Amino acid sequence: MTALAVAARGSGKPRIAAPGLAIALLGPIAIVNGFAFMLPVLNLLRLSFQEALPGGGLGEAYTTANWAGTLADSFYLDLIWQSVTTSLMITVLALVASYPIALYLHRARGRWKTVLLVLVVSPLLTSAVVRTYGWIAILADDGLINNLLHVLGFEAGVRLLFNKIGVVIGLTEILMPYMILALLAGFGRLDPRVEEAAETLGAPPWKVFWRVVVPLTMPGVALGCLLCFVLAVSSFITPKLLGGGRVFLLATEIYDQAIVTLNWPLAATLSMIVLVIFGAALVLYSRLLRAIA
Repeated sequence: MTALAVAARGSGKPRIAAPGLAIALLGPIAIVNGFAFMLPVLNLLRLSFQEALPGGGLGEAYTTANWAGTLADSFYLDLIWQSVTTSLMITVLALVASYPIALYLHRARGRWKTVLLVLVVSPLLTSAVVRTYGWIAILADDGLINNLLHVLGFEAGVRLLFNKIGVVIGLTEILMPYMILALLAGFGRLDPRVEEAAETLGAPPWKVFWRVVVPLTMPGVALGCLLCFVLAVSSFITPKLLGGGRVFLLATEIYDQAIVTLNWPLAATLSMIVLVIFGAALVLYSRLLRAIA
């Protein structure tokens, strides 16, 4: 090894890759993202400023009427609010239900951990449509839950299908594997020796959890919440089936405007609003990571 190589290696400063190597490594993904993501998004943005004609036609003139009408209409403002709050509720419920499972999986060892991880991932091997129809059978008025309530003496039963409750239950279960995997990916900073040190110093288990475990696992919590929130806002199949057309969210409204009403400019406008919500979620995520770093 030459003296120059030793000096470069021992300096402790990361070497900057040559521009040609950076282009070769980043070029393919940049091209794929450009054609598969940026061009469709730019086309949606252009479409959102076009005039909608009766029968699904598009006018040649460009206008801001779609944006102005959407942002001034109380129905669409309430639709945005309901979509964001419902997605946040689903994200919180998925976090509460998934955190103990992910923590147990992180601490498990041997073959038992592999078995549990397979059980966690296995729902992702089934289509969301199939899982949603399974929830319809469970949440229906004559489904498993209501039949169990009848056996226990509750004759009235509970309305769990074709309302927001059913959508929240179904999406929470469907998104739990994503939350668990994201939590596991972010649990790398959790060191058992730190917990042992806190217990040695006399901290009770609940304080060890809140003051040691939770702060160290916040990167995983932030990643899981971001992933589940984005998936919940953009989810269509589960709200459409479990909501029965009575739960209005952004994804279902975009489908109705594009396929049923044939108002493509309005559907494009709502799609761009969803992208704005995604951008806001990414900004909050990056700020949270900087705060906990």
